[in-house]
Amino acid sequence: MQSATLKQVVDNALEDVKAQEITWMDVTRQTDFTDLMVVASGTSNRHVRAVVDRVLEHVNDSGVKPIGVEGLEDGEWILIDLADIVVHVMLPKAREFYDLERLWTVSSQRSESTL
Repeated sequence: MQSATLKQVVDNALEDVKAQEITWMDVTRQTDFTDLMVVASGTSNRHVRAVVDRVLEHVNDSGVKPIGVEGLEDGEWILIDLADIVVHVMLPKAREFYDLERLWTVSSQRSESTL
């Protein structure tokens, strides 16, 4: 499946269950393990799990099998590895603490300055 098509599948799933603050990042220049990352928030552990369940349902219906899913037990930060896309669904406090958007933006600026 094309990355753009998979992105739309994931985005539709996130929107479908009202994930909050959905942020997409193109990380092709920073890493070779994925092309896109998406970070979204859930309002509670239950909501985070529901968001992840819907993403998994949509990608499975599209014929994509995740490489792995981490964090289901805890529900504060769940990661879905779809190869071309890595999905992070987090509680707001975990998202604020880890600040992945800033981390990858700083990484992007650093890699561009070395070109």
